[in-house]
Amino acid sequence: MDLLGSLPAFVLAVVLIAASPGPAMALIVRRAALRGLSGAVPTVLGLELGLYAWALVAGAGFAALVAASEVGYLVLRVVGAAVLLILGIRAWRAAWRDRGQPDVPAAPAGRPGRRRWWTAFGEGLVVQLANPKAAVFMLAFYPQFVPADGPVFATTALLGLLQITLETGLYLALAAGVARAGTWFRRPRIRRRLEVVSGSVLVALGVRVAVSSR
Repeated sequence: MDLLGSLPAFVLAVVLIAASPGPAMALIVRRAALRGLSGAVPTVLGLELGLYAWALVAGAGFAALVAASEVGYLVLRVVGAAVLLILGIRAWRAAWRDRGQPDVPAAPAGRPGRRRWWTAFGEGLVVQLANPKAAVFMLAFYPQFVPADGPVFATTALLGLLQITLETGLYLALAAGVARAGTWFRRPRIRRRLEVVSGSVLVALGVRVAVSSR
């Protein structure tokens, strides 16, 4: 397979994958709506670092072990479901705490402090690393674009770098668009609804991960 000739198809696939709803998009929209663009940046970076880690794991062949091992897949599935459920329940609790507040927009969020930055970064990283579908997806996706007679790990690493670069740009554009409507999202009534919806999405995704098969 010609790597350069397959790049357009790879780029198109990455764009379509990034645009599909999932835990990453739910986290980014929630973070950008409530914390602005600066609050969403560490979440995006954490998600993409986790994705790149899975790309390297796939290139090294370890993802095949996860995909083949019932125990390994089960552990990842349980952890991934637990992470999503915890995040969803936290969003519900935030909506419950905000009930009864006057419908006046909150002050714009400033730049996140160091602790909050690393918390958001770690949240994105853990969500991606604890996603068992990511391991199986990488194992199925990358071999389609890696020449069989070429350096598998190096090529996978380069393709992974291209993917996270494209996804980072797309997700930051999404976060910037959501953040532009920040005043509207910061109204307590709208914020509560956003927390309920995003929490419900995360809980539903967690349940789906928990009960899904390969």
